[in-house]
Amino acid sequence: MAKTNPVQFIQQVRAEVSKVVWPTRREVLLTTVMVFIMAALTAIFFALVDLLIRSGIQGVLGFFG
Repeated sequence: MAKTNPVQFIQQVRAEVSKVVWPTRREVLLTTVMVFIMAALTAIFFALVDLLIRSGIQGVLGFFG
């Protein structure tokens, strides 16, 4: 692997960073809201599954205990 001159390295980094497409403020806001919505839905889903499993185990233990 060839060594790169530090000046060339900085030029290459700047060239690559200029290719990055940065999201707009609206896109960031929308994706953030979507993440919070999906996290809330996931939390509700797992809370319901936990409640169902807990009720089932309590029913089985109550039946045999």
